[in-house]
Amino acid sequence: METFLEFLREALKGIVREISADFFRKNVLENKETTPRRHKHKGGSQDK
Repeated sequence: METFLEFLREALKGIVREISADFFRKNVLENKETTPRRHKHKGGSQDK
C-alpha cells in the first residue's frame, strides 16, 4: 500500500509540474506584446 501511495504521489507531482510548465509557457513565453504598441503616424496634409 505504501509503494502505491508513493507512486501516486510521484504521478501527481509530474502532472502538476507539466500543468504549471504549460501555464507558464502560454502566459509568459508566448506573450510577445510586452511593450505597448505605438500608433502609426498618418501621412498627408494635416490642418491645424
